[in-house]
Order: sequence, then C-alpha cells, then structure tokens
Amino acid sequence: MAYTGPIVDPHMHLWDLDRHYYGWLQDEPLPHNPAGDTSGIAYRSYGLDDYLAETRGWNVIQTVHVECGLPPKDQLSETDWLQEIAERRGFPQAIVAGACLELPDVEPLLEAHAARSNVRGVRQIVNWHTNPLKTYTRRDLLKNPAWRAGFGLLAKHGLSFDLQLYPAQMFDAARLAADHPDTPIIVNHAGMPTDRDAAGLAVWATGMDALAAAPNVSVKISNFGGVDRNWSATGIETYVHQLLDYFGVERVMFASNFPVDRVHGAFGKHFAAFDYASRGLNAGERQAVFADNAARIYRL
Repeated sequence: MAYTGPIVDPHMHLWDLDRHYYGWLQDEPLPHNPAGDTSGIAYRSYGLDDYLAETRGWNVIQTVHVECGLPPKDQLSETDWLQEIAERRGFPQAIVAGACLELPDVEPLLEAHAARSNVRGVRQIVNWHTNPLKTYTRRDLLKNPAWRAGFGLLAKHGLSFDLQLYPAQMFDAARLAADHPDTPIIVNHAGMPTDRDAAGLAVWATGMDALAAAPNVSVKISNFGGVDRNWSATGIETYVHQLLDYFGVERVMFASNFPVDRVHGAFGKHFAAFDYASRGLNAGERQAVFADNAARIYRL
C-alpha cells in the first residue's frame, strides 16, 4: 500500500450477543439481508480486540462506531456500553447512536445520547426500495412527516445524522439537507448504488450530485460488496473519482464497515482498493480522505 499515513476509520461496529439481541445476527434462520450473506459474522460477538486484531499492521489511530440495528428499548444501552469501552480502552473515539426519529417520544432519547461524551450523531437506516428483496424498511421514512419532524430535533441537540439510503431517495434527502443546513449529514456506503444497470447508475450519479450541492453533506466510501458481489479495486475506481468530483476532497472519507464488510473481503483488501483508487491524489489529499476529514466531520 502506497499510503502509509494515519487512518481514522469512520464506520465500524462492535456487538456483544450476551448483552443485546441483534435479530439480523441471531435469528434462526438468519433473515434476508440485501447487503449479502451475513452467516460469516453471525452468532458470535465481535469486540474491540477482534477489530484491533483485524486491523493490525494498518495505522488505524481512531474510529467511529456506528449503531448496529438494535430496537429502541436497547439504543441507549448500546451507547452506554460503547461509552464504557471508550473510557476504559480509548476506542471508539466517537459514537453514532441509534434512534428511530419517527417515534413521538424520540427527543428524550436524543437528549440522553447527546449527554454521553463520545456521541456525535445518530443513525437510522432508511433504505427503501420497491423490490422487497432490496428494501430495508416497509415504507420510505424520508416521506414521513413524523420522521422529518424528528430529524428537525437533531440540531437542537448538536447531533449529526448518518444517512444510509438508496439512490431513488436522494432528491428527497437533498431537500432535507437544504431544509436543515445546521445538521451535518453523512451519506453511508457511497450511496449504495444497488441498481446496477445504466439507468440505475444514472439515478445514483444525479442523486449524489444533488446531495453534494448541500455543504452540510459528506460521504463515506465503503460496502461496495453490499451492492456488487463481484466488486474489485479497478471496479470501484470510477465511483471514487465521481464522488471526489461531486463532494471535493474535503467531504469524502474511506471507511471499513467492519466486521460487516468482512463478508466481502479482508480489511486489507478494502483499504488496498481505496489506496489504488486514490493514487492520483497528492499526499495531503490522501491523508484527508483516509483520516483528516473523518476527524474533522466527527469532531474527534
């Protein structure tokens, strides 16, 4: 790998199956997951030592933990568990907590999350697709007035929002970003271009361009295997360059999504691909996309 500078991983996960119940990892049989077969990571806990072992040899200096799909009753408990790990071990340096923004009583949860010192924002997966094998939600939450009202509370509590969506939802999301300029929005997984034909990829490109027009929106590049099981370093290069063109080098971050993305390749495979795709950037720009942008956007 040509890039040898620091890495701030802005998207990783930990879970303790004895502490919380994660249906997508523990149900038998495992539920269908649009991002791929999760059997390789299911039915076992994944702790900080596991993550550090997988990233050994890479200069990972800081991480951002992103919520792992727990129900509302367990979302604050997950945050408190992670905060305790962070205070004892130093990692993760930031937490993106879980919150269901359409619930009428969500604000006390947001206030409680914000009171934890490592919490920087929240995530709620909103991927909606007309294809039942691709959708994560039964309805498009971006069109739900109650959800949008919940989103409107984030700035009050100093919270950012991690936005995991599909391309067909991006124009609604761009309007949301414009309506809430004081709320940082971080698009997850390069916008998940799940429809791989020319028309689908055109929707992704125009949607990401629209999102990039809002200065409060940035993007994390990860999980290409979640939409293309045959992904490769050469195959993702075009998408990386498009995102750099749309967002500029200052609003793009490379992320591992580990251990979820391990089902699509080892940590080194993903970061070697990012290295290859960014080889045309200068040294300062490379450090920006591998580390500095994440540190700034997540206030590390």
